[in-house]
Amino acid sequence: MNIADLLAPDAVLPALKVQSKKQLLQELAARAHQQTSLPERRIFETLIERERLGTTGVGAGIAIPHGRMAEAKTIIGVFARLEHAIEYDAVDSQPVDLVFMLLAPENAGADHLKALARVSRLLRDRGTCENLRTAKSAEAIYAILAGHKDGSGTQAA
Repeated sequence: MNIADLLAPDAVLPALKVQSKKQLLQELAARAHQQTSLPERRIFETLIERERLGTTGVGAGIAIPHGRMAEAKTIIGVFARLEHAIEYDAVDSQPVDLVFMLLAPENAGADHLKALARVSRLLRDRGTCENLRTAKSAEAIYAILAGHKDGSGTQAA
């Protein structure tokens, strides 16, 4: 599974201005709604419900909010680089500035987990994260994400 399978070029927010985790999740839901036509409020509620189970802030300034929705047809992603890091209740108590949201169909159990693992592997790479933090445009961010080599050494295009 390649990042390009999950993320459209126009689903990259290169300098999102938010003040809180709630506002961030609202903005991600709004962009996911634009990508899918799924109800924005329902996307937001799905993300909030998942956060209640435990934080999706995985540490090192990274969060991977995610959820499953019966209405979703495919797995989709939205990536945001925040203009200013925000408090996110991350596992390492550090603020978050790189966020990759995933939405999956309710019945996409294994594929949802594969997508989460793929995004997690990508964002665990310090060099990749540094490149994402210094990229100058949404296009550059997308190129970094979509062009990253996966664990097998094959190009994720």
